Amino acid sequence: MQEDVLIQISNRIKDLRREKGITVQELADKADVSKGLISQIENGRTIPSLIVLIDIIKSLEINLDRFFSEITTKRDKSLILVKRREEYQHFEKEQAEGFHYHRIFTQSIKNSTIDIVLLELEEKARRPLISTEAYEYKYIISGKAKFIFEDQEIEFNAGDSMLFDGRLLHSPRNIGKGKLSMLAIYFFEQSK
Repeated sequence: MQEDVLIQISNRIKDLRREKGITVQELADKADVSKGLISQIENGRTIPSLIVLIDIIKSLEINLDRFFSEITTKRDKSLILVKRREEYQHFEKEQAEGFHYHRIFTQSIKNSTIDIVLLELEEKARRPLISTEAYEYKYIISGKAKFIFEDQEIEFNAGDSMLFDGRLLHSPRNIGKGKLSMLAIYFFEQSK
């Protein structure tokens, strides 16, 4: 299945559950699956088996034909967005010394917003641990980084990447020589 179809299915399950005023736990109980599985499916982090998907749809008390009627499989021509480095918007976020953010682009997609940022840290850049109301993807372009969380520290080299829940307190450090550059992608989900 194409990834966009899976996202549509995940969003459709979440939307129908919310429309019917059913909690994640109630849907899990009706479909005889775990609450964690429903959450993972709704957030596009796992693909259910066909049997489980059918059980979930039936638990939402909706006809299978009606459920899939709004799922589209045809791809429109791709929209290509190009931004040159000199067009990136420089901005500051929190009180942080030596942090340089450059927004590449921000795009709303259905019930979420994706914010793509180029983040550069000078050698002695510092900030306190912070949290973000988004899932975060970090890709190290150049340099050496250490990501500090409340309970662990993880080192990264150029080419390494990480996806994590930004609600965990975190902060990156530049532990190499020269500037650290990373691509940061924030996935903000808008509540209904």
